[in-house]
Amino acid sequence: MANLLHINSSVRHQGSLSRQLSAEFVAQWHVTHPNDRIIERDLAAQPVPHLNEEILGAFFTPVEARSAAQNQTAQLSEQLVAELFAADVIVIGAPMYNFSISSGLKAWIDHVARAGMTFKYTETGPVGLVTGKKVYVFTSRGGVYSSGPGKVMDFHETYLRAVLGFIGLTDITFVHTEGVAMGEGAVNTAVTQTRSAITDLIAA
Repeated sequence: MANLLHINSSVRHQGSLSRQLSAEFVAQWHVTHPNDRIIERDLAAQPVPHLNEEILGAFFTPVEARSAAQNQTAQLSEQLVAELFAADVIVIGAPMYNFSISSGLKAWIDHVARAGMTFKYTETGPVGLVTGKKVYVFTSRGGVYSSGPGKVMDFHETYLRAVLGFIGLTDITFVHTEGVAMGEGAVNTAVTQTRSAITDLIAA
């Protein structure tokens, strides 16, 4: 039995392709892995607070020196980190907003990218500590950014590869549903391609 962590970062509850398609992948995964445990983390329904001085203060205070209030402040971050370590497979629904990720997903990253917990500094440079996991990222994008002239504005996949890789998550498959602002035909084509990719990934 494995653990699958499913993270949704779309601010939309209705009409979100990243929600819909990542959920289809998870549903098909469950059919082929019926004994796996699926943990859902919805960053719109249960937002993770953005960093502030109080949160950073708790993060950078050694556990043994924290006040009761600081322990409470750090509790959510430590729960999110524990979920990450417990997961064998991570599925992220990540729509593109203004060429990058949603602020909700960035907040989640800020809570799980923790020095001494999910990465450490060594004499030869930083080392990610969240290893041995498979990550699938399902995106939705109004334009086409994986190729062509839009590629230079892709701070979406590039950022996620960098930051997830920094904490040790390097085995990442991106499934882009692109061009969805280019008309109904483009949406249908993109969704069909993504569903075909899901079938292939599940079969593999």
